[in-house]
Amino acid sequence: MALRQNSEKEPSVELFIKAGHDGENVGNCPFCQRLFMVLWLKGVKFTVTTVDMRKKPAELKDLAPGTNPPFLLYNGTLKTDFIKIEEFLEQTLAPPRYPHLSPLNKESFDVGADIFAKFSAFIKNSPNNAFHEKNLLREFKRLDNYLNSPLPEEIDHNSTETVTTSSRKFLDGNRLTLADCNLLPKLHVIRVAAKKYCDFEIPAQFTGVWRYLQNAGEREEFKETCPADIEIEKAYLSVATQRK
Repeated sequence: MALRQNSEKEPSVELFIKAGHDGENVGNCPFCQRLFMVLWLKGVKFTVTTVDMRKKPAELKDLAPGTNPPFLLYNGTLKTDFIKIEEFLEQTLAPPRYPHLSPLNKESFDVGADIFAKFSAFIKNSPNNAFHEKNLLREFKRLDNYLNSPLPEEIDHNSTETVTTSSRKFLDGNRLTLADCNLLPKLHVIRVAAKKYCDFEIPAQFTGVWRYLQNAGEREEFKETCPADIEIEKAYLSVATQRK
């Protein structure tokens, strides 16, 4: 019985993320939010420490010299590189105690892969960025098409009714997966920064994207891990002021 209790002991998990301009609240870092969401969705007990990048505490310099957030302490062992951390958490915090978060469909991960790069080119070249805006809109269209197209598991081959439009909430179905943890923080940055500095909003015609964002906004794993809009605006202020 003692062995059983020991095997079920909660791991010690501490996530270190970038602090905001006040040095305390959550800062702008999509990769930090990505891991924050993963841990929340896993349902494991964990603590979050924000790191003021302007004055990194001495103990953190000793803990992770030369490392910027996000990084993780798991049972006292330092984990760096957010992709490796995500892979580690998915493998280690596994069923039956913790849910798997990997998407069933590979394209759920791939569909938004270029959207952030296209946004970065768009905001850096504003206001003379018609070419870059076209590229960004093309990526939004690709995402919208995917969100509105039924997944294989949404199609009932025994039914006489044909499903032509998906009604799912998220990228890979009605549950949040690692694909959403990757894309949603980036979409949040795009919405805030592009509106502030380029007067750009995601077109209403992209109904799948808006359905997706609305459903995400109803989930605490997303909305409670988002940085405040002012953090994103401050992060992109230098980009906006350096434009030609």
